[in-house]
Amino acid sequence: MAFVVKPIGTVHSPFRKKEDIKKSRNTDPKGFDGVHGELEISPHFAEGLQDIDGFSHIIVIFAFHESSEKKITARPPHDGKKRGIFATRSPNRPNPIGFSVLRLIRREENILHVKGVDMIDGTPILDIKPYTPRDLKPEARFGWLDEWLEKRS
Repeated sequence: MAFVVKPIGTVHSPFRKKEDIKKSRNTDPKGFDGVHGELEISPHFAEGLQDIDGFSHIIVIFAFHESSEKKITARPPHDGKKRGIFATRSPNRPNPIGFSVLRLIRREENILHVKGVDMIDGTPILDIKPYTPRDLKPEARFGWLDEWLEKRS
């Protein structure tokens, strides 16, 4: 089954190329929390931003537009062990789709000012959803990351 997805906007980020993200990444999975950026939504979709102002966080679904490799395994930077691609956040996926939960700072017409950006400048935005109480899962476990997080404590 194939389907067509059209971007609704573009990410503006301090990261100009993939390597910039790799360089800035540290050993903390929350390492991008302080990175500011903007989501420029096409004027055609701007009306869809109505009422988003009241949310503190949003889920941004985007295309890994510069990812040409398609892998079934990856080595996470803070772990280094070979892991199944679906147990990682690697951009080199069978379908180059990513998502990030970003803090919404403010909206100015069709521009969303956000924090937590881990995407390169020019990344196509496919969709935006509000981060809601149903996304909070206190019983969540984090697989192989649990062990790594425990070592960091």
